[in-house]
Amino acid sequence: MKPRSVAARLPNACLPGADWADCYELLFLGERMTAHEAARRALGSAPRWIRSLLALRNRVVAPLGLKAGAPSGDVSLVGAFPILSGSDREMVLGLDDRHLDFRIVVEVHDGPADSQVIGVTTLVRRRNLFGYFYLAAITPFHKAIVPALLAQVNEPARRPVS
Repeated sequence: MKPRSVAARLPNACLPGADWADCYELLFLGERMTAHEAARRALGSAPRWIRSLLALRNRVVAPLGLKAGAPSGDVSLVGAFPILSGSDREMVLGLDDRHLDFRIVVEVHDGPADSQVIGVTTLVRRRNLFGYFYLAAITPFHKAIVPALLAQVNEPARRPVS
């Protein structure tokens, strides 16, 4: 199955004040998994083309004073994203920055028959005009990247690539 875009709900308790959201869902037929496992499989290791785009993004935004990667220190991560909260059914990852705050919410719930539905919702709260411009610039890439990452849940378990 391929991920599909579905309506995202705002407001959302995972990021109060979010003013932009999207959501992709995948019908998963296979072993049961928790939201943490789904997040790890989707976000734990990106394909090379996505890693290249993110490296380019980091080089471009670093001189602007924006965060260019995961925070250092004693922070639990899934891929490059700090874990903010989690349960078997929902993992919330994200960062706050000067231009915008974002959350990635990975949810797992029962689907038809013996399947699960795995959803990835992106929530954004833009803080200033630059946040609006930044989101407009990255949205076309985001709409290609998130479904590609979510599709990885269907792949056999892999080791994260550094």
